Amino acid sequence: MNYPSKVLERAVEEMANLPGIGKRTALRLVLHMLNRPKSQTVALAEALDKLVDEVKYCQKCHTISDHDVCEICINPLREQDLVCVVEDVRDVMAIENTGQFKGTYHVLGGKISPMEGVGPGQLNINSLINRAKNGEIREIIFALSSTMEGDTTVFYLYRQLKDYNIQFSTIARGLGVGDELEYADEATLVRSIQYRVPYSDQKF
Repeated sequence: MNYPSKVLERAVEEMANLPGIGKRTALRLVLHMLNRPKSQTVALAEALDKLVDEVKYCQKCHTISDHDVCEICINPLREQDLVCVVEDVRDVMAIENTGQFKGTYHVLGGKISPMEGVGPGQLNINSLINRAKNGEIREIIFALSSTMEGDTTVFYLYRQLKDYNIQFSTIARGLGVGDELEYADEATLVRSIQYRVPYSDQKF
């Protein structure tokens, strides 16, 4: 594709690096930003700049936060010893949108996937084990996607944590096999958590 401007070309190249956006879509978005009021595009740039420089990850559960410890983890009204283990921040947002879960979270930052070169060392697993060692956890709810990688991750976590005095459960399979948690509707998520089932390695 020939560009009339090197500045335009670079903007398109950077936009096309975003997931799900090809060169044609990137060009359309960049031209849209050029055609709207400059103040709106500058506001977007400033928001992205703040995103990079100011957003933090909770030191306890690893979700995105404006502070060192997120509002969920410091909320005295939440059940601090009930921990829902999820893959990423989008899953926390999906469950929180239901307004039904009153526990806390632990964000792994992904799932074990040898095909993609992701092993346990790349995930936030050691901090979860430390929380278990410190006696902070009464029950763990595994709320990972019902994919092979999700099931493998749950099995690995269970084997690492099963010797601690913790009750394990997994969300009910109101979610179809292969479904990603973030795309489930709120009613399905609520039922999946409310009717969670005990977890053991006998399932494997």
